[in-house]
Amino acid sequence: MRKYIKRYLHFAVIAAAFMVAEVLMDLLQPEIMSAIVDDGVLGVHTGGVGDLHLIWSLGIQMICLVLFGGLCGSLNNVFVQMAGQNIGNQMRKDCFCRIMDFSFPQVDQFGTGSLITRVTNDITQVQNFVSLFIRGMIRTSMLMFGSIFFMFRLNRQFGAIVLGAFPFIVGTMVFCLYKANPLFYMLQAQLDKINSIMQEDVSGIRIIKACVREAYEKIRFGKANEALIKTQLQVLVIFAFMNPIVNALMYVVVAVILVAGSYEVGAGQTTPGSIMAAITYTTQLLNGILGLTMLFQSISRGVASWKRVKELCNDAFDFACDKGFVKKSP
Repeated sequence: MRKYIKRYLHFAVIAAAFMVAEVLMDLLQPEIMSAIVDDGVLGVHTGGVGDLHLIWSLGIQMICLVLFGGLCGSLNNVFVQMAGQNIGNQMRKDCFCRIMDFSFPQVDQFGTGSLITRVTNDITQVQNFVSLFIRGMIRTSMLMFGSIFFMFRLNRQFGAIVLGAFPFIVGTMVFCLYKANPLFYMLQAQLDKINSIMQEDVSGIRIIKACVREAYEKIRFGKANEALIKTQLQVLVIFAFMNPIVNALMYVVVAVILVAGSYEVGAGQTTPGSIMAAITYTTQLLNGILGLTMLFQSISRGVASWKRVKELCNDAFDFACDKGFVKKSP
């Protein structure tokens, strides 16, 4: 994959820069909101006297940050799609050219259904993987670590609460991904089988009808389809348990922050605006973790698909060399 990424690396770098700018805009807004609540509305530092002018000035700053962040997000999407679509296009062309050079034993080695799946579905998964990795990895990692950094900067006790829950959340994600990762490769192999059966039945429909084999082919297709559905359900069940657990942990963190914050406000150690900012950062951290969860699902499936595409490009050549169909260059 390196040669494809290298060819369109400039699109990826530009997209990454715009994503960094967008996330920074998101991370700056809770602090501004905290200042609006504490100094503009409640007048915590001015004897309880609000400041309407401060509210207007900080509100305009927030609007400008939102607009700039939205512009960066739109430009990021443009360059991400340019990188992903071009990589997928080039990979599809290369794989098709390689298949056209296959001998009959090589085609039989993979199977027609498998070749179709690899050129279509697998390359689409790799293409989505590249796009999500460029956009999602930067966004989720910056949201997570940036939220924790700004939380410590805002209030060390709030940051310690979030940091204490972080290992449990990451542990839940790692366990679920460990269980689901082998199923993705199995899923693509079962999709190969369905494509092969479908192609055989469509191309040989006259022979099937002449030999009265419709019932047998229905049973054969049904078994392959049931195996595919069973594997898909196993993956979905794993992630169906993961998301509620992660959500529950983060809402427990929010509840603990509210309880601790109430005591600190009573003791004069923090302000209501700081608690609001802490909750916002916790929500951003939750969004980053959930985004990372979805990203790892796509990464796991994309890596499995890339291995299958790599087999098509590399292993087929080795197979041809072993059988004497082509010669390796010295």
